[in-house]
Amino acid sequence: MLQCRQSMVINIIRRKWCSGCFWVGLEGQVFSFGCQQGFNYQQRCGLVNVKLKWVKDRALDAVVSGERDLRAACILVSMISSSPHSCVPIYHLSRHRGQLGLPHDLKLSTFIRRYPTVFQESHSLDGGGTRVPCFGLTPEALKLHQEELDIIEKNQVDLVNRLRKLLMLTRDRTLPLQTIDQLKWDLGLPNDYHYSLIPHHSRFFSLVTLSDKRDGLKLMSWDNDLAVSQLQKNAALQQNENDVKNGCLAFPIGFTRGFGLKRKSMEWLKEWQKLPYTSPYSDASLLDSRTDVSEKRIVGVFHELLHLTIEKKTERKNVSNLRKPLALPQKFTKVFERHPGIFYISKKNDTQTVVLREAYDHQQLLHRHPLVEIRERFGSMMRTGLLERSRGFYKRSASAGAGVEQDRTDDVYVDEMDDTQGSSEEESGCKLFSDYDSDDPIHEPC
Repeated sequence: MLQCRQSMVINIIRRKWCSGCFWVGLEGQVFSFGCQQGFNYQQRCGLVNVKLKWVKDRALDAVVSGERDLRAACILVSMISSSPHSCVPIYHLSRHRGQLGLPHDLKLSTFIRRYPTVFQESHSLDGGGTRVPCFGLTPEALKLHQEELDIIEKNQVDLVNRLRKLLMLTRDRTLPLQTIDQLKWDLGLPNDYHYSLIPHHSRFFSLVTLSDKRDGLKLMSWDNDLAVSQLQKNAALQQNENDVKNGCLAFPIGFTRGFGLKRKSMEWLKEWQKLPYTSPYSDASLLDSRTDVSEKRIVGVFHELLHLTIEKKTERKNVSNLRKPLALPQKFTKVFERHPGIFYISKKNDTQTVVLREAYDHQQLLHRHPLVEIRERFGSMMRTGLLERSRGFYKRSASAGAGVEQDRTDDVYVDEMDDTQGSSEEESGCKLFSDYDSDDPIHEPC
């Protein structure tokens, strides 16, 4: 009878919301603890069932809209520039098509020909005497790529620290190279970081073989100076002194214009912000995954992960493979929908991209990494070429004997091979998205 009564009391308390932190003793006594205890107490705050709608943000959608073509073009530029002759046959480029993220029905040669200010086309004969399209880089693209390499060299310490912090977020300080490959564009890592970066920092990293026989990257040493989240760094300037002292840090919040937040949701959010903040670099194994305290820790993990990216955004599928390495519960990406004031999910480019709201003022990135400027210049170069090509400039040049290839929709060589898209790990997939509970479900095509 006593056990039944105690169980009822605890369950009632878990269903209720209160701003304090307390634990129920064996006879119903309530003992108060400060917020600084983090997860060193028995949590009683169950997940509050609050539903928030997805509302379109045109400014952040514009930030994402041109990302796919720009990323694909930059990867191709890196591949072509690293080839011995700086000119690569189309069938060699097609072998890496899975890294580009282009639509399945778009021929790679068609994509490359869209941007004549970046890529130059020529032809060579294969062993059977067939004319094969080959692609090199324009002088302007080569110059800009060299500037990019110089910036990577100058900012190598910063990029290495980003990778170290990513590994420090994981439970075993180890990630499969496949998972890092999915994030290398967002982290600003060079396309060939396996060879150009990792071997030069053996005191930080070690290439290992994982239990499933895949290649992985392991962090060799822990650095307490790096194990400080961006929210903690900003807390002294942006937050209440008592909250900082108690460890109850609040996340910066902002909503799309016209977003209507119900009173119940506002009250829940206000109280949720007062909960203890658990550093994403600390051990959270004692946290009860059924509580809002645990949810705040998950939000903190992805808040920090997005801060590690140079443009404060990444595709949602890139984080779906991080559940086990980050020791997260099932349905962990549900926090993106429950906290639209912190994260925005853009549906542009036939995928879902998670954007950190606080990092942007409309379309402007507030803190710009030097690599962001290089990418913007590549994007401007691509738009110029696309516009000139649409006006027939390159067709006229070719007919005038200027040495620029005429736009051709029919290829004399079968240049496209079967797509071998980068495989996803077991946590990724459409089953993850089918579990979401929101007013406006967001579906990703499988």
